[in-house]
Amino acid sequence: MAEFKRKEGLTQAVKTFYGVGDGGFVLMSNVETFYFMTCMTNYCGFTATQAGVINSVFSIVDACLSWVYGMIMNGTRPKKYGRYRSWLVIVPWIVPFIFAFQFLRLSENPTVAGAIIAIAAIVSHFLWNLGYVANNTMVSVIGRTPEERGVIASGKALWNNVGSLLFSYAGLPFATVLGGIVGQKNQFAACAFVLGIVMVLTYFVHFKLSEGYEEPEDEATIQAKKLAEQNKMSVGQMFAMLFKNPIVLLIMLADLAKWCVNFVTKGAAIYYWRDAAHAPGMQATYSLLTSIAGILGAYCARILVKKVSTKKAVLIALAGMAIFLLGNYFLYASPAAVMAYITLAFFFYGMALGSFPGLYADTVVLLTAKTGSNPTGWVNGLQNVPLKIGVFLRGVIIAACLNVAGWKADVAIEGTARQGMTIAFGLVPAIFCIVGFLLILIGYKYTREDVAKAQAEIDARIEG
Repeated sequence: MAEFKRKEGLTQAVKTFYGVGDGGFVLMSNVETFYFMTCMTNYCGFTATQAGVINSVFSIVDACLSWVYGMIMNGTRPKKYGRYRSWLVIVPWIVPFIFAFQFLRLSENPTVAGAIIAIAAIVSHFLWNLGYVANNTMVSVIGRTPEERGVIASGKALWNNVGSLLFSYAGLPFATVLGGIVGQKNQFAACAFVLGIVMVLTYFVHFKLSEGYEEPEDEATIQAKKLAEQNKMSVGQMFAMLFKNPIVLLIMLADLAKWCVNFVTKGAAIYYWRDAAHAPGMQATYSLLTSIAGILGAYCARILVKKVSTKKAVLIALAGMAIFLLGNYFLYASPAAVMAYITLAFFFYGMALGSFPGLYADTVVLLTAKTGSNPTGWVNGLQNVPLKIGVFLRGVIIAACLNVAGWKADVAIEGTARQGMTIAFGLVPAIFCIVGFLLILIGYKYTREDVAKAQAEIDARIEG
């Protein structure tokens, strides 16, 4: 085996295009996010209750599995192209073929048909989460300094928001065009398949961009043996590391604020614009402005991480979201003010999306130096947990807030009762952001100098 020579620094291609896979992933997953329930009730013929049960079954299983993906990567033998990089091409190509079945009714029997859909959802999610976690893990693999990791993380966030923007305007029209080819009942299955292929291709771009950054763990060489021993961890070691070093749990709790802002405010938006502002047409403007704001915030994250630090970038993002989401709650009577404030909140959401992965990656360096074991896949894989909890909390929080506000279908809301429509659209996500801010401010004690020192210790240990 030829001696591995790692690329130094970030290539211009990595700086510019590492993140297109995140855009491709969002394009694919948004088919489910926006149209799964509609497909179940309007095209597959399930009742609302049956559709809700199917959605709940696979969502709960998906959430329960959210912590295992990094464990698989750190606990199994490394593959041909590296312990983490290999997963960008091992399983993603299977996803489109299974994901499409999540939108098809293959039996007249509702129980059988529902079971097939739920199984397709569980299997496709399991496979795509392996690629998703590997993609997040590459932030730590490619970036050697907090600044480099900040550039990669912000690029991922930028392309993520680009994908969201594209889907918000082209997703349904694209599905409709496909429906004209395969039939209206099959339009979302076709859309899921085609955009799944887009995900596979964009992940392959990441695979090529990351070439030369991860050393294959070939056990034929002494150095690689050391690397393999450091990178492979038992289940017991992983959990011991997690609970003996609660900093990772702290970051996960703070990270929940970011996903709460994303999922809860987006889910609650229609209730404000339609029922409180009496301006349902503003929903499209809201989608456009918040997507653009997220792109700009993600780009600013890389500048901020370089100028200050990853921790400070996260704190600024959480504080910005909290301030402007509270503005939504208190200025509820002015749709124009709410539009401005929610747009600014999503600027800081883009910043959070672009800086939180860097915080996980910096923590990997600190833990590796402290323990002698490399938990890259395990820790980065845990980013999936707050995301899944955020998806679950979306329904719980919105339903609870609507009940508190006294919302009723097809009943116009007037006067101060309109403020109730911004409890989920502003107040509750703001509280999550305040809590997240305090957790990072008080609990995360490390500086960029600490991270640089830890990285130097790791490099010396490997070379020695």
